[in-house]
Amino acid sequence: MPRYVAFLRAINVGGHIVKMDRLRGLFEEIRLANVETFIASGNVLFDSAAAKTDILERRIERHLEAALGYEVPTFVCIVRDLAAVTKSHPFADANDEGNSLWIGFLKSPPAVGQVAKFLGHRTADDEFHVNDRHAYWFRRGRMSDSKITGKSLEKAIGSPFTFRNVTTVTKLAAMGR
Repeated sequence: MPRYVAFLRAINVGGHIVKMDRLRGLFEEIRLANVETFIASGNVLFDSAAAKTDILERRIERHLEAALGYEVPTFVCIVRDLAAVTKSHPFADANDEGNSLWIGFLKSPPAVGQVAKFLGHRTADDEFHVNDRHAYWFRRGRMSDSKITGKSLEKAIGSPFTFRNVTTVTKLAAMGR
């Protein structure tokens, strides 16, 4: 059975708090196996015989909304693909100390025009890249010093997404082996 990770958007922000044991239970209620969470920011690993990530996304979203009373955008990836996702960017100095790289997970690849708008947010310290269903934000220096917001990037790309630090994604990839 394939191992998946669900990246949940804004699960523990904006006054919505879900304990990780409850979140694991919600995933188990829809017959997902070997459920485990990684840090309290909406990263859920699980096994499923389902072959399509979009079907899993909709199933999880419907169940979480019914159980929690609010929408939880969900982005599902096969764990074995995460290692490649962490390397699918052009930023040679991404691992230099003081820099940060964030990976945005999208529902589907954005249109060419949306990608151009997203890439248009580039500054001397903020660079962007899109590869299929993944958007990359490379920041020279501290992310908190950037004037760019996730909301402006989401508007540019034209669809919801959720970002994770490359370190988190790398650790999740290792957990799926």
